[in-house]
This record gives sequence, structure tokens and C-alpha cells, in this order.
Amino acid sequence: MKIIIFTLAILNIAFFNVNAQEIGELAPEKGPMIFPDNAYGLDILFSDGGFGLGTFFHHQLNQEITAFADFSISEAKDEQEFDYVDIYGNTYTFGKANRIFLLPLNFGIQYRLFENVIYDNLRPYINLGVGPTFVITTPYDKEFFNAFGSAQTYCALGSYAGFGANFGTDKSSLIGINIRYYYIHLFNKGVESLIDRPKKNFGGVFLSISLGIMY
Repeated sequence: MKIIIFTLAILNIAFFNVNAQEIGELAPEKGPMIFPDNAYGLDILFSDGGFGLGTFFHHQLNQEITAFADFSISEAKDEQEFDYVDIYGNTYTFGKANRIFLLPLNFGIQYRLFENVIYDNLRPYINLGVGPTFVITTPYDKEFFNAFGSAQTYCALGSYAGFGANFGTDKSSLIGINIRYYYIHLFNKGVESLIDRPKKNFGGVFLSISLGIMY
């Protein structure tokens, strides 16, 4: 919920600033701005499970529809997890069995909204992606990096739906924000983040900030 409120606040501020720039200006109506067909860059992800990083590639099919591929890595947690801090300042999670990492690879379509209604420096859209998600577990009782020597990998079905906007009229750089709901399902018996609590379904709400270049 905090992610949704934060995203809506950013979009509201951006929309206000975009329209405020036009107040008092009188200029001939001009056609829509044509942006480059391709873009790639970095996604910075935030969720209840923590922080993540990703990359993306976009190819514009027409002024409204863009095809994309994206890949990211982020940590997942059980909703029952609670972190404790001891008297020495060390943080640990009681009953934790494994660290879980999600690596979704998605292919999808982005549809631009209100193309002829809103100014080009605010370009809202909805998007839908689907693809495999790799789920990696490492033992919690081992040091973070050494634990990858005992990592196990699983494959899940993943998808997400989202909405967001790209900002600015610079044709060489891309700045955007997107809020997504991920659905990720394992078909095996599940994996344990907490002892004796196997999970098959992961995902949830993610906030993505995109920084890239267009060409």
C-alpha cells in the first residue's frame, strides 16, 4: 500500500508540473512528438521484499504500442518474517530457512494512453508482461556470498500487469515510473523462506523507476 501511495503522489506532482508549464502560454497547436523507436536501460525496483535491479529493452511498433523485454533480480520474503536486532546490532530473522531471489524474464506489450489529450512530456501507459521466472534459494545459516555455493534453482510461471508514465521531451533519454503487480507460481511443492512454511506463490506490488536511453 505504501508503494501505491508513493507512486500516485509522484505521478500527481509530475502531472501538475507538466500542466503548470503550459499556463499562460499561447502557441499554435502542434502535432504529436515522434520519439525514437528503441530504448534500453536500467530498472530500479522496490517492494515489500526489498530492493531489486533490472534491465529492459523497448521497441516501438507504432505511436501507441511498444513491445518490450525485461529482466530483473530481487529478494522475496514470507509475509510472516520479522527481523530482530541483537544487543550487538546484528540483524537476523527467527525461523528463516532460505534466502529467496526472484529473477523474472518477461516479454510484453505497453499501450500508451491519452496520446492526443495529454502533453508529450507526460506519457501514461499500461503494460502487460509474461514469461518464466527463475527462483533461487540459498541457505540462511550460511554467509550471504558463500551460500550461493549451495544454491538451488527452480522455474516458475510469471506475469505482471502495471501502469505508469514516461516523462520529458528529451529524445535521447528515458525517465519513467511504473507500478506493477507480479504473479509468480511454482508448480512443485514450493520453497521455504521460513522453516516448515513452503510457498508456491510469490510476487506482489513493485515500484519500478526506469532510467535509459532512446535511439
